[in-house]
Amino acid sequence: MIYSFVIEPKQYELFETEAEQIEKCKEWSLISEKASRTKSFFYRGKGLNLPCTIIGYADQMTAVIEFENKQRHCIHPSFLKEMQAANYGQKALLPAVELAEAADYAAEGETAVIEASKDSEEVTVSALSAVIMDKPEAAAEEAPKKSKSKKAPKLQLPEEKVKMTATVKELTTVPNNFSDNEDEVIIYEAVSIVDPELELGDAWSSHSATLKKLELEIGDTITFDAKVVAKKLTRHPVPYKINNQAKIQKV
Repeated sequence: MIYSFVIEPKQYELFETEAEQIEKCKEWSLISEKASRTKSFFYRGKGLNLPCTIIGYADQMTAVIEFENKQRHCIHPSFLKEMQAANYGQKALLPAVELAEAADYAAEGETAVIEASKDSEEVTVSALSAVIMDKPEAAAEEAPKKSKSKKAPKLQLPEEKVKMTATVKELTTVPNNFSDNEDEVIIYEAVSIVDPELELGDAWSSHSATLKKLELEIGDTITFDAKVVAKKLTRHPVPYKINNQAKIQKV
């Protein structure tokens, strides 16, 4: 059976190991911090009760689940968590105005889908994955006329995990439009890939449970294996995001 409500992920990261899956589920509060294994999940709503598996993520606020028919679907972790309740209601209430303001950044693999209920002013959220990224503002001041500078060529980022080094520049939070709590992130400087040798400059990552155990402070340098993608941080001019950090060590 093909499910018509499915939002196929355009760009996403698959979990390479069960350990990565467990860590991400803990970050999303889908399992307890003491859990040593994941559990069975169900997609409920629309009269359905479908078993599903969390196989990866499109971004920090978008889980990718797979049904038994192999269809893959984007869903906000908070909604998936609510669906695990046996008495889960079919409607998640959010102000229509807030949802209307959600921008669709499909080019970055982020999708926001809103279904308007015909018999009510409420809206049903089937899946929301919208990380609203601030666009860089134009230069505030005009400099004296100079010859037009050429844009630096885009860096060719490796697609696989690579060994990296980075120095903690800032520990901060960014707004989460679908939660009362802000997301904790780390901003790094002097970020570089060891092999192939490549200087990235500034980058960011989520402040995961694993990283918190290291009790990092500003100025600490760490090494790790990770994937890096071109993705700006909300309200910060940081162009690259570091995903799936593993083998993390302080230098």
